[in-house]
Amino acid sequence: MAATTSTASSNILTTKKNLSSLSLTSTNKLLTFSPLYTSSRRQRLIVLSASLNSKPTVLVAEKLGEAGIHLLKDFANVDCSYNLSPDELCTKISLCDALIVRSGTKVSREVFESSGGRLKVVGRAGVGIDNVDLAAATEHGCLVVNAPTANTIAAAEHGIALLAAMARNVAQADASLKAGKWQRNKYVGVSLVGKTLAVMGFGKVGSEVARRAKGLGMHVIAHDPYAPADRARAAGVELVSFDEAIATADFISLHMPLTPATAKILNDETFAKMKKGVRIVNVARGGVIDEDALVRALEAGIVAQAALDVFTVEPPPQDSKLVQHERVTVTPHLGASTIEAQEGVAIEIAEAVVGALKGELASTAVNAPMVPAEVLTELKPYVVLAEKLGRLAVQLVSGGSGVKDVKVTYASSRAPDDLDTRVLRAMITKGLIEPISSVFVNLVNADFSAKQRGLRLSEERIHLDGSPESPLDSIQVQIANVESKFASAISETGEIKVEGRVKDGIPHLTKVGSFEVDVSLEGSIILCRQVDQPGMIGKVGSVLGEQNVNVSFMSVGRIAPRKQAVMAIGVDEQPSKETLKMIGDIPAIEEFVFLKL
Repeated sequence: MAATTSTASSNILTTKKNLSSLSLTSTNKLLTFSPLYTSSRRQRLIVLSASLNSKPTVLVAEKLGEAGIHLLKDFANVDCSYNLSPDELCTKISLCDALIVRSGTKVSREVFESSGGRLKVVGRAGVGIDNVDLAAATEHGCLVVNAPTANTIAAAEHGIALLAAMARNVAQADASLKAGKWQRNKYVGVSLVGKTLAVMGFGKVGSEVARRAKGLGMHVIAHDPYAPADRARAAGVELVSFDEAIATADFISLHMPLTPATAKILNDETFAKMKKGVRIVNVARGGVIDEDALVRALEAGIVAQAALDVFTVEPPPQDSKLVQHERVTVTPHLGASTIEAQEGVAIEIAEAVVGALKGELASTAVNAPMVPAEVLTELKPYVVLAEKLGRLAVQLVSGGSGVKDVKVTYASSRAPDDLDTRVLRAMITKGLIEPISSVFVNLVNADFSAKQRGLRLSEERIHLDGSPESPLDSIQVQIANVESKFASAISETGEIKVEGRVKDGIPHLTKVGSFEVDVSLEGSIILCRQVDQPGMIGKVGSVLGEQNVNVSFMSVGRIAPRKQAVMAIGVDEQPSKETLKMIGDIPAIEEFVFLKL
């Protein structure tokens, strides 16, 4: 038997909860999975494979570079229909397998409902996806991909262009001179050197703006609750709080997505906290600024100038006070509008959409990655087993211990190349994180969530002799360098260890620490370490029966007769504290723990 080890490092990027039951359906010759769910929360995992007999149809609803169109036409029937009304889009979408949009088309819940289940991929030609209803996409089994890299430099360059143009009154002076005026004294600007620039959002574009601003001699600070401090330090940028950033900056450059948390984040209250005479640049999303509040701040002298490429409503009304304000420089959403960026975005999104329709793993997926249909069909019960083993293992950790090192061992008769463990790894991560945090973990964000928490998950595969008909014999989860609230879960080598396998399609717990058990992973589990003696099963069972707690399974594993044993009891209801105390008070029970699945 041979073992191979690898460390999880794939960058899986949002949605909700829980995987369990799968069913395979066929729509327009494209294979898809219907919702997977357990309990009351639903999680769709989208799986696509290429059409067998006919080309899929891709609707391009906004202008896309020719290079991208050519890539699409090599694989699909392409319908370029621009400036569709919402009703027209809903009418067309039922005939399409994929939809490509930019920022001007709203892909609403109504669009997904109108597709009748045929729409499999939405491609956003750009970074932001606030015009796509992600929740509705996931609920309707539709993958959403974007093109996050191609226009990064173009957007950063435009941010710097607006910054400099605003500081030196370039647009106003140009208009004045073309009107026949020579007003040098009126358009005296301010220097950038030595000024403090606050970059609000230190992602791809924000970090590129920061790098260029430092080249102009500016002092750069940044606010981003998710940015790694070491990456900011490497760029010579100090990460600060939101309030500190807006209070100390001479210039503020916005690079945050539009979310419920960032909508109108610059408002009357936040403008009041800013340094008088601050200058603001926005090449992110218009909705992050309360535009009426910005006009008031300009009139009050709090904001000296603003340079805006994006607006809450695009195009903005012709009589917009903000657009017409003399101290505001505006451009019509040109952040990604360079020849190079347009071609790059077109190619990037076309490749992502075609790859998704072929059933390939989508690296730019924003709501779920692609996993081959046949893999998920086969791994269905092991997906449930993986999550529940993660949940069991983390609940065995005592309160003061931090989970950092986790090892997962897959025992299988298959060659490593024939066993795709991405889904299993993600579900183990989900099981490890969700019971001890408020975050919802899924295939998309599993590795990212683990990295954020400093969780290192390594994988080992043990090759078994025998028939490879079944994908896995067992899954084992070990947590190292922690203490356990149930000492018997500690293995001979000092780690918390739980192991399970699938029997007749049902996940079972088969090992806790060094003790062999066999209990179905349904409901919840009580683990008891006891002195192995007659009558113990009856005593514990009687307590549970008297307290109206239904027992689904019971199993005892022991080292040797009349020595220590571990009893694993599956229960349908959560026992009260009093019930658990009664079990603990039984003579010969040395320790016990309740684990909620």
